[in-house]
Amino acid sequence: MSSDKRNREFWTLLGAVFAYSSILMAADEQKPQPMMSPMMARMQQMMEPPTPTIPLIGDDAPTFTAQTTQGPITFPDDYKGKWVILFSHPADFTPVCTTEFMTFAAMMPQFNALNCQLIGLSIDSNYSHIAWLRTIQEKIKYKDMEHIEVTFPLIADIRMDVAKKFGMIHPNASNTQAVRTVFFIDPKAKIRAIIYYPLSNGRNFDEIKRLLIAMQTSDAFECATPADWQPGDDVIIPPPGSCGVAKKRVEEAGVDYYCLDWFLCFRKLPKEQLTLP
Repeated sequence: MSSDKRNREFWTLLGAVFAYSSILMAADEQKPQPMMSPMMARMQQMMEPPTPTIPLIGDDAPTFTAQTTQGPITFPDDYKGKWVILFSHPADFTPVCTTEFMTFAAMMPQFNALNCQLIGLSIDSNYSHIAWLRTIQEKIKYKDMEHIEVTFPLIADIRMDVAKKFGMIHPNASNTQAVRTVFFIDPKAKIRAIIYYPLSNGRNFDEIKRLLIAMQTSDAFECATPADWQPGDDVIIPPPGSCGVAKKRVEEAGVDYYCLDWFLCFRKLPKEQLTLP
């Protein structure tokens, strides 16, 4: 047999081998994969860190139904016409969270006076919640607070359903505990502000109340509030939208308002005009 003929036969055979290999690989890809049992699938899902999805300011707040220490709640249907502060804490029977819950509970009448309802959340069972809140009421004295009864609802989110909707699980902080989030939700169920705190540091509740009052003031009086604003301080007039308006505003400043420049003008807003607790 000549060398040319042997070469042709070799390349023909090699081509057939490659073709057969491709057929086998394609057939293997089409084989049905072994079914995973529902239990195994659930275990795999629980082992995977949750991907945080965080609703943004201006978004509709995610809807949910949940079991709480005050019975089942449906959000936002149960809170129509009210502001809501939805906040998460890492776990029951933890020191920082205990001081926070006592502070929030002690301030609850002030938030009620601002037409605002409180909702807490952690990844614990309702039984754990109840035992912890009873311990707070019966045993814990913090600062001048003692025998504090927590009467706002605390969500039992053992499956993380609500926490995931609101992006309260940050895997690089913890896969099993919520960070300290605060969501301000207005009467139209829109998210208006979000504050995040780490696991190790408690929240500033005076700032939470101040921000709520500031947003309500902006809505009611069509104004903005400057840095460190407190009720009774001057408020900012929205900046003008044209050169003509800017010129006129600066020229007419005096009795009703004053300007530091064309884009930064203030007016008085006495505390008596505000709805305060």
